[in-house]
Amino acid sequence: MLFPTTFPSLHSERLLLRQIVPKDLPNIYQGLSDKKVIRYYGVSFASLEATEAQMEWYEQLWAEQTGIWWAICAKETGTFLGACGYNEYQPHHKKIELGYWLLPLHWKKGYVSEALQLVVPYAFENLEINRIEAFVETGNVASDKVLKKLQFIHEDTLRNCEYKNDRFISLKVFGRQG
Repeated sequence: MLFPTTFPSLHSERLLLRQIVPKDLPNIYQGLSDKKVIRYYGVSFASLEATEAQMEWYEQLWAEQTGIWWAICAKETGTFLGACGYNEYQPHHKKIELGYWLLPLHWKKGYVSEALQLVVPYAFENLEINRIEAFVETGNVASDKVLKKLQFIHEDTLRNCEYKNDRFISLKVFGRQG
């Protein structure tokens, strides 16, 4: 993988995608403790202190060159909106896993689509990968729509493959080739 020496900032008409930094901890906690966000998300935290593990994970991905996660921010105000990025880099297979989440206040404004229109080409053009995968919990219609809009294909559904909130959940597998 061809990771740059400095963290890449990306921008669109409305968004700035920048490195997640320590001052983002309260925003990360706000998102990953919100019942609406974590309903279909695989990670959640019950305290600000516990959220430090997520901050360490973001740093570790970058340091070990196994992924990149960005803070999604409003370009004009710098307001934190959510996060998106890549993890689970498999160099031999030239593939990576996509993830994202947004604070509910900013839903239904096209921010996730706009952010992913930056990070998807970035991965193919700069990280020498052939495939991006995304795993979406069944019932998450909004994520299904976003991925299909970006030419991801629903390839299969892994039935009852994970245990969450005292029940088994199924995950849809979406993929896109470079």
